Amino acid sequence: MSNPVQDVQRLGQSIWYDNIRRGLLDSGELKRLIEMGVTGLTSNPTIFEKAIAGSTDYDEALTELARSDRSVDDSYEALVIEDIRNTADLLRPVYDRTGGVDGYASLEVSPKLAHDTAGTTAEARRLFGALDKPNVMIKVPATAEGIPAVRQLISEGININVTLIFSLEAYRQVMEAYIAGLEEYVAGGGDPSHIASVASFFVSRVDTAVDALLEERMSHGGPDVKALMGKAAIANAKLAYREFQQVFGEERFSGLKGKQARPQRPLWASTSAKNPAYSDLMYVEALIGPDTVDTVPPATLTALLEYGKPGLTLASGMDEAEEHMQSLETAGVDMSQVTDKLLADGVKSFADSFDTLLSNISEKMAKLTAQLPPRQSASLGGHLPDVEAALRDLQDRDVIKRIWSKDHTVWKPEPTEISDRLGWLNVTESMADQVSALQSFADEVKEAGYRHVVLLGMGGSSLGAEALWQTFGSAPGYPEPITLDTTVPDWIQAVNRTIDVSKTLFLVSSKSGGTLETVSGYRYYRSLVEESLGKEKAGTNFAAITDPDSPLETLAHEEGFRRVFTNPSDIGGRYAILSYFGLVPAALAGIAIEDVLASAEGMRASTRDESAAWLGAAMAALALKGRDKLTIATSPSISSFGLWSEQLLAESTGKEGKGIVPVAGEPLVGPESYGDDRLFVYLRVEEDDNAKTDAEIERLESSGQPVIRLHLRDRYGLGAEFFRWEFATAVAGAALGINPFDQPNVQSAKDKTADVLQAYGSSGALPRVEAPGSLKDLLAEAKSGDYLAIMAYLRPTPEVEEAMADLRRKVAEKHQIATTFGYGPRFLHSSGQLHKGGPASGLFLQLVVDHEDDLPVPGRDYSFATLADAQAIGDLQALQELGRRVAMVKLDKDTAAGIRRIIEEIG
Repeated sequence: MSNPVQDVQRLGQSIWYDNIRRGLLDSGELKRLIEMGVTGLTSNPTIFEKAIAGSTDYDEALTELARSDRSVDDSYEALVIEDIRNTADLLRPVYDRTGGVDGYASLEVSPKLAHDTAGTTAEARRLFGALDKPNVMIKVPATAEGIPAVRQLISEGININVTLIFSLEAYRQVMEAYIAGLEEYVAGGGDPSHIASVASFFVSRVDTAVDALLEERMSHGGPDVKALMGKAAIANAKLAYREFQQVFGEERFSGLKGKQARPQRPLWASTSAKNPAYSDLMYVEALIGPDTVDTVPPATLTALLEYGKPGLTLASGMDEAEEHMQSLETAGVDMSQVTDKLLADGVKSFADSFDTLLSNISEKMAKLTAQLPPRQSASLGGHLPDVEAALRDLQDRDVIKRIWSKDHTVWKPEPTEISDRLGWLNVTESMADQVSALQSFADEVKEAGYRHVVLLGMGGSSLGAEALWQTFGSAPGYPEPITLDTTVPDWIQAVNRTIDVSKTLFLVSSKSGGTLETVSGYRYYRSLVEESLGKEKAGTNFAAITDPDSPLETLAHEEGFRRVFTNPSDIGGRYAILSYFGLVPAALAGIAIEDVLASAEGMRASTRDESAAWLGAAMAALALKGRDKLTIATSPSISSFGLWSEQLLAESTGKEGKGIVPVAGEPLVGPESYGDDRLFVYLRVEEDDNAKTDAEIERLESSGQPVIRLHLRDRYGLGAEFFRWEFATAVAGAALGINPFDQPNVQSAKDKTADVLQAYGSSGALPRVEAPGSLKDLLAEAKSGDYLAIMAYLRPTPEVEEAMADLRRKVAEKHQIATTFGYGPRFLHSSGQLHKGGPASGLFLQLVVDHEDDLPVPGRDYSFATLADAQAIGDLQALQELGRRVAMVKLDKDTAAGIRRIIEEIG
């Protein structure tokens, strides 16, 4: 049976692979792709930067190169020439079978030479000679200086891939350079049948740039031009194809064609959807036609193979394409300015990647020769055979490859809440192309004079952002970030005392667009901003992050928000940190999101082999042996990682009576205070002062506790850890036999809250609840393997945090059980799923307080105090119905002192 790649080929288009790394060659994966119909491969500095710096594939070769005293530049070239030569060998049968039409591997000249005609020409000659293969192409950029080099190189019989073409005018010049070069070659007695060339016309980046301009015009009161968004790139490419048909159908080329010269095929580059709200095959399926090539990255190739529906689409709609370009001009979009900037940005991006690549190679060579610790290490003692057995099982079931092919049967027979929750696997690709737009938005907010950004969101819509904000803070000149994921009025009032609402951007963040706490917070602050700025101007103080077509997206457009970011709908909240939900807040604080994404991409590149399953296999294997309290220790600079990972693990694995209990922020104590239900994971940042934690972890290892160490070079290594833990959690779900993407028990507390509010609306009073009022009595029920979950409907203060740490330390030392802690109602969107769907090993302490200040919820007959109390009561009732062991303690006004009294009571 054929597959969609082969179907595209029958329609006259070749599919090339826009990716390379040594593991792809050594594992046989590229050979498999060629057998499936891939007929070529392209590379660029960004791809090599991710491959070499972001994986261990090259470590052995880099070690040898370092010992040979080669320069960094020579080492880089040795690595890439070996990869491209080996790729060309794999593709040689395709080249022979197609008579030289296909089967090419491409290597780019240094992007530092983009504006140097002579330098580009000399390096292209040298690289072509060093590769010494007939089926390689040298990539040359379509700059004003690069195009003359193309002509010269073609005249010398060198295969050229002309890259970074964005405009029709540049494309015409490229075609002219190719034909003129062929004419010179033939005039010198050369046989043109041995020359091949493609013109890489970039697609999706055009939409990224044009859409940003259109969005900016609408946000500044311009006409609604949303109908023009997402169409410029395809229109531009279709018009380029018409140029191709005309030029290579003219009489001038017919003479060359008679001498067996080949037309220079258009190659559609950048055909992955850069806007995560667009279909991932949007550009691929719209640009299929004869005599063309489409080079696709891994995620796009996977999508094409899975559900592509190829058809001849490229030659149709030419009139509509022209009309669209005219409409853009009418809307004030100057395409020549857009494409000039895209070319300049593209050259700079590749040059920056090249600099980063050389820097990373230098650093990696130094580390390898210095024998620094590996990225991960472990001391598992007698549990190592269990982990190895779990890994063998995953390998036998081909779990890693099946995850990457988005096979829902890895977890459950039915695709419900799995197939539509796997977008996190590929989102870094599309988000990397949004970096410039996000930074521009952040600069716009900064220049508008906003002093604070307040994030209104819950769970996955806030915890990732909060982790990034706590880790990096805000850069000089950028607004100070504040997360407000609560309904506790004292907490809201504390924020009110800090901000000036007229100088605050409120970021309303909700996947569903209808989260109760988020909507309530929005209505409250909308009323304050309208009082301050007036109803007409109030919308500019708000931005939204949500799924397409959600109620929040509709509301944001209706009420004039400054900006609306629509996230891919196939990403669940707790897996969304590397999407708009995490990156928009990070950008607004001036965090270098490109470094976060680069780190994540490096880890993502290394998760396609079985070793990537190691952390997930270890977590699951030890949990199945009773060590289900995964205790996270970190270096000081990344202490907020636990806040994010807690939700990921608890909500993903806590179901069907199973679960890994994440223990984050718990003070480390002596080994004698731990039972045999722990697995410790230590995330260590090399540049931090880790002396105290190092000593504590070494004591635990010496006592026989299992410890996994994860090593980060700096704080930006969190990007890699975000992806590592997402992938590991998915793997652990497969090993535990659960669906890590649903949250079947979260709704119970929401339903109970709704019932309580309904009762309040009828009677004007909240229902009374009966629950034990003593932690001492609750702990009397504790047994080995239990854990204490502290759920505090309080305002966080340094005094409360310190008292809570002392309480957790006391419980661990006196009762040898793990403790977790979460603020309400935040934890309902985090560990709440584990509390109700996980193992019945929890002891639940609810801490509540009489609220000093109350605030109205606009449009509702209840206040924030009533809402917070209703959520506490609803959750307590849900736990009681499940037979969980619970206690509720009401604290006095001085909450920290109240916590300390509890410590004294338990002795």
